[in-house]
Amino acid sequence: MDKNDAGGTEAPEVSESERLLFGGPLRYDRGWNSHSEAFMELSFRAMVTRLPSLLASSLRLALQADRRAARVVMAAEVFRGLTQAVGLLAVNSVLGRLVGAGTIEERLRGAVPVLAVMAAVLLVGALLRAASTWATGLLEPKVERVATELYLERAAAVELSAIEDHAFHKLLDTAQYGASSARRMIAYSARVVNAVISLIAAAGVLTVLHPALLPLLVTMTLPSAWSALTNARRRYESFHTWVQHARAGHLISGLLTEPAAAPEIRLHGVGPFLLRHFRSMSETAEAEQARLSRLAARTGLVAAGWTGLATVATYATLGGLLVTGAMALSVAGTAVIAIRTGSSSLDTLVLEVNQLHEEALFVGDLQRLYAEAAERAIPEGGELLPEDPREITFENVSFSYPGESTHPALDDVTLTLPLGRIVALVGENGSGKTTLVKLLAGLYTPDRGRILWDGVDAAGADRRHLAERIAMVAQDFKRWPFTARVNVAVGRSSAPLSDERVEASVAEAGAQEVVADLPHGLDTLLARDFSGGHELSGGQWQRLGIARAAYRRGRILIVDEPTAALDARAELEVFEKIRALAGSGQTVVLITHRLASVRHADLVHVLDKGRLAESGTPDELLATGGIYAELYSLQADQFTSDVAPRAASKVAARQAG
Repeated sequence: MDKNDAGGTEAPEVSESERLLFGGPLRYDRGWNSHSEAFMELSFRAMVTRLPSLLASSLRLALQADRRAARVVMAAEVFRGLTQAVGLLAVNSVLGRLVGAGTIEERLRGAVPVLAVMAAVLLVGALLRAASTWATGLLEPKVERVATELYLERAAAVELSAIEDHAFHKLLDTAQYGASSARRMIAYSARVVNAVISLIAAAGVLTVLHPALLPLLVTMTLPSAWSALTNARRRYESFHTWVQHARAGHLISGLLTEPAAAPEIRLHGVGPFLLRHFRSMSETAEAEQARLSRLAARTGLVAAGWTGLATVATYATLGGLLVTGAMALSVAGTAVIAIRTGSSSLDTLVLEVNQLHEEALFVGDLQRLYAEAAERAIPEGGELLPEDPREITFENVSFSYPGESTHPALDDVTLTLPLGRIVALVGENGSGKTTLVKLLAGLYTPDRGRILWDGVDAAGADRRHLAERIAMVAQDFKRWPFTARVNVAVGRSSAPLSDERVEASVAEAGAQEVVADLPHGLDTLLARDFSGGHELSGGQWQRLGIARAAYRRGRILIVDEPTAALDARAELEVFEKIRALAGSGQTVVLITHRLASVRHADLVHVLDKGRLAESGTPDELLATGGIYAELYSLQADQFTSDVAPRAASKVAARQAG
């Protein structure tokens, strides 16, 4: 954002909280998807030229949500505008009769039919307003739902790399407001249609009465149009610049009430620290709002001054026409009413079109998301993978996370995963194990090299067909805030939910005791922050995660640190379950730091700094004395050097006793 905006009012300085907590200013520049261009389009010329397309866009959304209600709104607003034209003509007729020749009784009698017409017009207008209000009430929530569904559907269908991309996530941040903007566009569009018809009616009457009055009417409204558009430009630019700052403020406030953070907040006294920085962030945002308010007040005063001068000029012209006899008194009365009606309609039109245009810019963000998400969507279709492959081969595979490091996460890796076996991936943190299994699962595609399923390149395969073959239990798998039953069945959410399948999966994972201890069994809500919710321990969640993978019944089970939260006895039981799965023909790809746990693996691949260092059976790798043997010895020495002496001393003490 410019330091000086429309008159030199400085933007708020970067707070110390932004620097300390987030490493720098939380401001977006406008270079990525050209919001500056959209911002500059908020001009009077753009407002007029884009009005038809804005109305058409709003109409398309409305028709998509509820065709019948959309037609009712459009018809009601058009006819409401026409009733105002009829009303102005009736007023002119009544005034003509009242100031015409004849007695008072004759003049009143002559005005009665026209007054009856006016009453009928008012009644029809009220009925049309009610119909429009009813139909708009139906339309608005439906439009928001349809737009939100499209937003969520497109966001859920993009590649994982898109979700992790900073620029795309910024678009997700801004586009989420497009659905509520689409909802508001319905009401704005209805009022715009009504205001246009009313303005045309008033302008037509004024033109008939005296052509000089029409340009004066426009002059009265131009200052307010300038004021509204100028303030809209500032609000839109400010929103896009500060959207990340607002998200950070919500993040801090959420941490203060988040159950996972609650123990440390209380034990370490983090509450005052977070609250202090929340206040600092809020004060920075408040300074931005104060800046906008000062600019809006100044702009409004300038616009009000010009409007006053234009109003004086309009009524002076009307008075001059009366004095010179160029206009009859009855016509002047009608002109006053028409000027007031036209001025009100033009004010409404400018304000509503401005609001419509401003909301349309946010809907434009939503439409840009639709387009961007379509380009980055997981591709549909492709070559079918072999039904019963024998092996998966990584052939010179390299992969780097965008913008994260100069060193690739995987560097020219060539290895084979024989199917129907237990294959272990071993290595220190950052060696590339988790990246490799994400490539195997199709969550990423290699930068170089190929992943072959019996010779079929996964890059050209049907990604959904590939995903059907995979079940994964990640170390940080999602703990869904739903019932235990759903936490298991979500492993294959596309399949009909089967109690028998859920129970069988729980048994396969050895999670029967976990379910039995729950207050309502599988129907227990696993979310402590809801009434009646229950929380599981890390080990209990680990078992449910394995049950989820069992429910999925993927041909390849990827297990990333499956026993990280388990005690020694539970760990042994889990590995027995994993071996049983492999014994039934399922392929298990195991990632673990506990090398003693892979002693029953059929094949071990050792990764080191993104490269394949060793491959072989556990016994072969121990015999060669490489990285695996070194890591194994380190873990064994740590155990024997600590536990064995203490155990020996206890034995000696018992013998002495």
